[in-house]
Amino acid sequence: MRRTERRALLVLRPEPGASASAAAADALGFVAIVAPLFTVRPLDWSMPATRPEALLMTSANAARHGGSGLAALIDLPLYAVGEATAAAARARGFGHVVVGDDGVDAIVARARADGITDLLHLAGREHRPPAAGDIALARRLVYAADAVTSLPAPAAVALPEAIALLHSPRAAALFATLVAPARIAIVAISPATRAAAGEGWRAAATAAQPTDASLLAAAAKLCDQRG
Repeated sequence: MRRTERRALLVLRPEPGASASAAAADALGFVAIVAPLFTVRPLDWSMPATRPEALLMTSANAARHGGSGLAALIDLPLYAVGEATAAAARARGFGHVVVGDDGVDAIVARARADGITDLLHLAGREHRPPAAGDIALARRLVYAADAVTSLPAPAAVALPEAIALLHSPRAAALFATLVAPARIAIVAISPATRAAAGEGWRAAATAAQPTDASLLAAAAKLCDQRG
């Protein structure tokens, strides 16, 4: 990437998770513009009648917005999808966190291999239940992520020359409805996210691994390719 260009990079995940991506983007020579596609709010939820053996979190928002009910579960093993989710869980006080970067099916398989037979999935309202196989999987919706109807002005102004970072299939599908794809370059965090974005983008790439570091590296490579 030409360091003199300082190309805009749209970080489309909600705060505070966007802050780390924004700082790392700046270090790579991008101008980071945080433009969340969802506003996150906690939901009321109740504990299961039977205490689970372990917890499953597939988003950092479950730790950040799970509310006071998490305190009663803090001693349980927690299986987290992605390092951002794991970091949020540790920040909340969970001490036994197992992290996987290969998606929810892989982390559920890891729990099964560890001898877990009873998981509680602390999830967002829009999350689909994972396939649990022979593990008993209870589910509590602890937060909602409400879609925005438009991008903030700084993001809209930057769009023609920006590279947008897409962190989930839901975010990719929503972003495609808010913009004119032919004007914009995107980088998706996974093949599923790339597929959800659809076609017709000015340029598109997919991260080699489902991590923020890999996402930013793919953005830098895309910028190099386009000169």
